[in-house]
Amino acid sequence: MPFNAVPAKVDFAAQERELIAFWKKSRAFQKMVALHKGQPHWSFIDGPITANNPMGVHHGWGRTYKDLFHRFWTMRGHETRYQNGFDCQGLWVEVEVERDLGFKSKRDIEEYGLARFVLKCKERVLRYAAVQTEQSERLGYWMDWNDPDELRRLADLLVEDPTQVVTVEGPEGPVTDTVEQIVGRLGLPELGGSYFTLSNENNYMIWTFLKKCWQNGWLYRGADVMPWCPRCATAISQHEIVTDGYAELTHPSVTVRFPLRGRQGESLLVWTTTPWTLTSNVAAAVGPDLTYVKVTDGNEVLYLSKGTMHMLRGRYEVLEELTGADMEGWTYDGPFDDLPAEREPGGHTELRELTRGVTQSAAEAHRVILWDAVGEEEGTGIVHIAPGCGAEDFDLGKEHHLPLVAPLNEEGFFVEGFGWLTGMDVAEVRQPIFDNLREKGLLYNVDDYTHRYPVCWRCKTELVFRLVDEWFISMDALRDEMMAITRQIRWIPSFGLERELDWLRNMHDWMISKKRYWGLALPIWECDACHHYEVVGDEVELQERAVEGWDAFAGHTPHRPYVDAVKIACPLCGGVMSRVPDVG
Repeated sequence: MPFNAVPAKVDFAAQERELIAFWKKSRAFQKMVALHKGQPHWSFIDGPITANNPMGVHHGWGRTYKDLFHRFWTMRGHETRYQNGFDCQGLWVEVEVERDLGFKSKRDIEEYGLARFVLKCKERVLRYAAVQTEQSERLGYWMDWNDPDELRRLADLLVEDPTQVVTVEGPEGPVTDTVEQIVGRLGLPELGGSYFTLSNENNYMIWTFLKKCWQNGWLYRGADVMPWCPRCATAISQHEIVTDGYAELTHPSVTVRFPLRGRQGESLLVWTTTPWTLTSNVAAAVGPDLTYVKVTDGNEVLYLSKGTMHMLRGRYEVLEELTGADMEGWTYDGPFDDLPAEREPGGHTELRELTRGVTQSAAEAHRVILWDAVGEEEGTGIVHIAPGCGAEDFDLGKEHHLPLVAPLNEEGFFVEGFGWLTGMDVAEVRQPIFDNLREKGLLYNVDDYTHRYPVCWRCKTELVFRLVDEWFISMDALRDEMMAITRQIRWIPSFGLERELDWLRNMHDWMISKKRYWGLALPIWECDACHHYEVVGDEVELQERAVEGWDAFAGHTPHRPYVDAVKIACPLCGGVMSRVPDVG
């Protein structure tokens, strides 16, 4: 048998394409799968890549490892599962579709139409699943791939009319259904190919999981101050910002006087990098064991910690030293006590149940409290506390029964009750606040400060911290069991085990809700009358319990807006229950 001539200059890319063409022509992958059918099983479940953009180099790196392990275990005489996965749902897809459509806010989506927007999200997923499939095949990655052209055809048909009936070829023969339902069945045995997390099966399986969490008491609705993206108008969970969620940014920091009540001419010196939160100040925290100093320049008296005296300007004389514990209970005037929100009993928030039993306004409650976490690494050793604007502040507020002042709406604008600030964008109030503080004689100093600041890892907007009500899965009930399972795993490299255990030890309750549109429709129904909650476990249960809206939903995948039409009866009062609008 003659050999092909070997060129003096090797075109490696051309050789790769020739090899891929040979694999396809000879059906090498299909023959290999058949050859190992029935052999001992080696379990492989693909962690899905997000079908939202072309693959990056880091994706190719991970896929090479996956292919390597598949080939290794196959060569050792095992049958493995050759199913790729595509992650399809969530804010990352929404953001890209918004960019394509030129949208600037959630209001643009609602004006465009939720049903149309969800279709655009599905379309994008299918088109980029096709792109990533071609890229993966080009890498030589062996999987049971969908035909990329068929994925593009489904995307075209979906946008044209999702209700039209089509027939596609499956491993065991043709499958006929509406385009929407064919897309919702991708990855199932009758269609083969990659699995898609947008599938009906995946969504309803998560419904089942969430119902079990509810039955075990792990799923709950709670209020917290969460990282919030004003552009995306949704909360960002802790694990979403822990890796790509920070940027090195420079902001003007401000040092402010908090005049002490009953101590004429004396003030606490307070520092912050988020001047907008001063509008919602309730307390000032000091370290109980830190040493503080009372200083004067001859005109005024200021208090700050001894280790932060570099924050002072000009020459000062130290009059006295004292501990933070000595300052506990001192009262002061806040910088924005003239705002109605600061004078409202209990505070200013839509979540009034959080202030039940709190009778003081923020202005009345201003006092010095003790907090072990206060340090001297930055600032003045006196931390301004705004329970409606910070996670630790919120916890301290609960501990000390402080009023709650929540200044921002979901798009980052000041709400009613904040006087001249109402309607202003949080990103644009820094200088007006500085000017206002200067007019009041409270501004001490403004300095640029470079720090790691949280940003939305999808759209890169700077995050704020906002008081919200969301749905959580409690980690305390699951933490020990998850850590025990983690220890059963062989980690390569071995130090990965301790990193994972450390993450689990410190993991907060898992926020699963987003106030968005394209994603898992949380299977939680709330009674319009008595506000009782019910969690539905699957589509069979939903149909059995539906009292209206099933006809509008039938034939659609379990996504917004169609699933929102279904109402069920409240088992407590007999009222009508509606699905909470959140997605996961």
